[in-house]
Amino acid sequence: MALSRSRRIRSGPDYWPGFVDALSTMLLSFVFLITVFMVAQFFLSRDVTGKDAALQKLNKQIEQLTALLALEKSGKEEAQSSLATLAATLDTTKKQNADLSAKLGAAEGAATGAGGKADALAQKLTAEQELSAKAQAQVDLLNQQIAALRRQLAAIEEALQASEAKNKDSAGQIADLGQRLNLALAQKAQELARYRSDFFGRLREILGNKPGIRVVGDRFVFQSEVLFDTGAAEINPAGKAQLDQLAAAVTDLEREIPPSIPWTLRVDGHTDIRPIKSAQFPSNWELSSARAIAVVQYLISKGVQPSHLVAAGFGEFQPIEQGDSEEALRRNRRIELKLTDR
Repeated sequence: MALSRSRRIRSGPDYWPGFVDALSTMLLSFVFLITVFMVAQFFLSRDVTGKDAALQKLNKQIEQLTALLALEKSGKEEAQSSLATLAATLDTTKKQNADLSAKLGAAEGAATGAGGKADALAQKLTAEQELSAKAQAQVDLLNQQIAALRRQLAAIEEALQASEAKNKDSAGQIADLGQRLNLALAQKAQELARYRSDFFGRLREILGNKPGIRVVGDRFVFQSEVLFDTGAAEINPAGKAQLDQLAAAVTDLEREIPPSIPWTLRVDGHTDIRPIKSAQFPSNWELSSARAIAVVQYLISKGVQPSHLVAAGFGEFQPIEQGDSEEALRRNRRIELKLTDR
């Protein structure tokens, strides 16, 4: 029975060899790890020891560098102090050099100015000498011209004296001629006044005391209504009849007045103050002038010489009566005839 039990046990799976193998593997691994650790510890301790030595060496070098740096700082301070001293010395030297340069420039400028003044004075002296020579030449020329002028003045004075003598004679002759001329003019004026008086007297006889025709001073006056229609410059039939008689009197006068007496019959046109504005007559100037010209042309057509006639227009600017009444307006609308000299 035991045998059968042992057989049953043996016939089952046997784990022990595998366990032993696993244990042995683990032990070997552990030993290997301890060995690796020991080796690593050895190398690490060696490295640490080397690093400590290097660190000590670095500390020594740092101490040396610190000492050198302290020495360098003290040297730098001394160098900066020396540099400041040298800079102050350099500034002082520069100021001295600037002062010396200024003094040298002033001295050179003074020397140059003195030389320039001397040159300028020399040039001025030369120019003045040249001007003096030219002035002397001009003075000589002027003296010659003055002498020539004096000779001319002497000749002119002699001519003036001779002319004054002649002028005295001429003045007497001119005064005599003036008196004669004034006398002749007065005689002509008297003759013309006499002919004017005769002419107006004859006109009075011819025209009589007709309404619209009158004598005002030295003028014979026709009212415009006698010769023209309102606003027109054409002579109406009644006016032509009056002017025919006037033309006959003027032609008789031309035969009676000697040709030596210059005379004209002036025909003046006048309007009232009321303005006229038409296509034919833009203003009273045109209307008064056109009426005067119409009378002159009609007299010429009746045989009066044009050289003895003058036409003038005065518009409304020569009234013979003030005011704007109908009578004043009528009297100011007129044609005046005046016998006068030329």
